[in-house]
Amino acid sequence: MLLTPSDGSTGGGDTVTVTGTDLGGATSVYFGPDEAAITGNTATSVTVVSPAGSGVVPVVVATAGGPSAPQPLFYIPPPVVIGVSPSSGPLTGGGTLVITGRHLLTATAVSIGGSSVTPTVVSDTTLQVTALAQAAGVAAVAVTTRGGVADDVFFTYVAPPSVTGFAPITGLTTGGTTVAITGTDLLTTTGVTFGGVPAAFGVISDTQVAAITPPHALGAVAVAVAVTTTGGSDTAPATYLYL
Repeated sequence: MLLTPSDGSTGGGDTVTVTGTDLGGATSVYFGPDEAAITGNTATSVTVVSPAGSGVVPVVVATAGGPSAPQPLFYIPPPVVIGVSPSSGPLTGGGTLVITGRHLLTATAVSIGGSSVTPTVVSDTTLQVTALAQAAGVAAVAVTTRGGVADDVFFTYVAPPSVTGFAPITGLTTGGTTVAITGTDLLTTTGVTFGGVPAAFGVISDTQVAAITPPHALGAVAVAVAVTTTGGSDTAPATYLYL
């Protein structure tokens, strides 16, 4: 005999077809100690709805001629999703998201904000998917496996930042000046540069970031101030002047 599929959810409810010979007039099908509901029967097949269960159980078909040889069915626990990294990204999508959890080996689909994408199964605890383009906001991440669905984590689509200004506009070449940078969509800031040189920074709010200027070579020079977030990058309309 052959079971199709040979695995199913611990919650039951899966359609399982048993194929073989002399199966006509099947009177019952058992999954371990539990009887399954027969929904179809021919001389070469029996279709049933699996009962709830766990582990590996023998499937036996009973007919007037006697019971069949048992065939194993593997019950798959429902998936558990712990996190998604990174947890935010640009509206254009395209980045690789790593989903971690348990019982992910039989994953067949992942949806992000309702849009489906085919996952790459790395292991029973890790999946990789490519983020899809979506509007700004929080999107639920749902993972579908042979054991069920998990939708306990979220991915945030972040609009690109806009840097509108900063103060003060000048400072010493030794660095160490605290500069307040203002704009919009700055909450997920991952980097600030002065003339391409990374600066220490702290996120105050979605509209303000505080940065400490890095040192610069001696001499008066104007440099660009740029902010990078998980949604993209933007450069201030004015330049910072090292004195």
